[in-house]
Amino acid sequence: MRFISFFLFLFLVGACHSTQKITKMTVFAEYPVYDGDDLGMTVHQNNLHFKLWSPAAQSVQLLVYSEGTGGAPLERIALTKSKNGTWTTDLKTIYFGRYYTVQVQMDGKWLDETPDPYAKAVGLNGRRGMILDLTKTNPANWAADKRPALAAPTDIVLYELHIRDLSINPNASIKNAGKYLALTEKGTKSPEGLSTGIDHLKELGITHLHLLPSFDYRSVDEGKQGAAYNWGYDPENYNVPEGSYASDAKDGAKRIMEFKQMVQSLHANGIRVVMDVVYNHTGATAESVFNRCVPGYYYRQNADGSFANASACGNETASEREMVRRYITESVKYWVREYHIDGFRFDLMGIHDIETMNLIRAELHKIDPSIFVYGEGWTAGDSPLPVAKRALKAHIPQMPQIAAFSDDFRDALKGSVFDHKDRGFVSGKPGMEESIKFGIVASLPHPQIDYSKVNYSKASWAKQPEQTITYVECHDNHTLWDRLAISAPEANEATRIKMHQLATTMVLTSQGVPFIHAGMEMLRTKKGEENSYNQPDEINQFDWSRKKQYLPNVDLYKSLIRLRKNHPAFRMPTAEMIADRLAFLPVEGTNLIGYQIKGNANGDTWKNIVVLFNGNTGTKNVSLPPGNWKLVLEGTTLDEKGIRQVSSAQISVPSVSAVILAE
Repeated sequence: MRFISFFLFLFLVGACHSTQKITKMTVFAEYPVYDGDDLGMTVHQNNLHFKLWSPAAQSVQLLVYSEGTGGAPLERIALTKSKNGTWTTDLKTIYFGRYYTVQVQMDGKWLDETPDPYAKAVGLNGRRGMILDLTKTNPANWAADKRPALAAPTDIVLYELHIRDLSINPNASIKNAGKYLALTEKGTKSPEGLSTGIDHLKELGITHLHLLPSFDYRSVDEGKQGAAYNWGYDPENYNVPEGSYASDAKDGAKRIMEFKQMVQSLHANGIRVVMDVVYNHTGATAESVFNRCVPGYYYRQNADGSFANASACGNETASEREMVRRYITESVKYWVREYHIDGFRFDLMGIHDIETMNLIRAELHKIDPSIFVYGEGWTAGDSPLPVAKRALKAHIPQMPQIAAFSDDFRDALKGSVFDHKDRGFVSGKPGMEESIKFGIVASLPHPQIDYSKVNYSKASWAKQPEQTITYVECHDNHTLWDRLAISAPEANEATRIKMHQLATTMVLTSQGVPFIHAGMEMLRTKKGEENSYNQPDEINQFDWSRKKQYLPNVDLYKSLIRLRKNHPAFRMPTAEMIADRLAFLPVEGTNLIGYQIKGNANGDTWKNIVVLFNGNTGTKNVSLPPGNWKLVLEGTTLDEKGIRQVSSAQISVPSVSAVILAE
């Protein structure tokens, strides 16, 4: 099995694993379905209405508190049983600003208090919901906030970031270090005088900022700022922003307003926002919000009644059950409508069923067809859900307009993530040529690829290029810079820089949707740490001094992104166009790839383009197709007007480098 979230095998297994079994095997399919859109706390004509779905409950009560933690309840309100498994009560708006929990009685026993699953505001550490007028959390001019224009999904350039990493280092010179508001600060500079923060992201030219989990998660104590670090793949309250990134986690309104200010700032700077969402499992199992409201229903069980565990984190959600499917769908729609989110990356998407993923995409596209949906097309373990129903990479043809990560291309470039010493194309491993070609054409059918030689997939798995996320590094596993130090220990720094730059060039010039892990442009290191999910800032933070140290590499990223934007041949929108216009060149030897993009592909101003990649330690000569060629990229030198004319029928491609020519 090949998957991105390898850390999940290690992550919180002790903390979140539960041996609890559903001994009374309820027939969950017989539970009534509630099809309304008013679960949780809602406002109706200046009145508050609370509704909980808990069909097996004997009684339900709402407990009202003055604070988000501590103290005795001010009031206990018995809910009235209503239709289709719901329990309800009405409240007056004098309750705005108060906090609440629900408590469900099952088999004569009151379960522990919990926020309800639909809570949209919470207090410290998400222990209680908050009764809040959400309109009061909108920043100035929020109604005028618009997502930046996007003509086609293949125009996207993704940049994956943990909010804290960008700004927590003092050399970022960002006042709101580690917070949502860090992404609203302009004009920040490193000690070397180079831009940091949002100005740096804008300079790069990315189109979408992919934020690691930013909903409320369990593993960081929000009351102890800076006491712990976590990526956040342990969900607590799905519909509320994480409090540790807010200026005041105790104030349930602050995190909401500041999250919105962050989105507004990014949009104003031409950058869309993607949320990394983890609906496949919860951080707690038996003690989760879901289990304290509807025991067992939201999770899959094994035949013996134990919790299934395809997440390798103690549980997996049952997306095929109607109220779970509705919950996930309503949640993502809420983030779009309330927070103006522009896309979603689904963690371990293979745990979800195909029907649910297609419904999610369809519902989001009713709001805005430019909202981008992608995910990890694998699981971290086996599941009771039949393989044929899983939203796996191999099943992407059944999920139109949904994309998956290409581990085929990732590992062909740098080596298997499960063998740290394994090499890839950029570090000199022969035999990766067909896998590289497969990545270049975005996992699509192409007449010149021998699919029997592709490393993992033995057939195309995308139907359109927008369905392939092309990448070499993400938050999981070693950074590429650290990986090259392990797998190519004999290479000096200059050679490893060339390997890194070659991989970057291959990702940003290939078809599909390119994905950059934050800091790659500065040759990011995590000091050799492979699984940094809970490591301190010293491991995870950006070191902005590296921007100056490796400025030519930063400039290469800017140039390649600009090249991609200026020349639509590198982002063709259909499989048919790619098969027709992209032709691989006959080259001799291993670790050498060449291809031509022909005929003003996708309306490009360049009639023909030749792209050459050399992963060897020596120079290679390649015969060029007939034409009047100008050299536009050689190593790290990129000039779209032309570095020089090429008059010979051959060109020399230096060791471990890329060459691009245009006609």
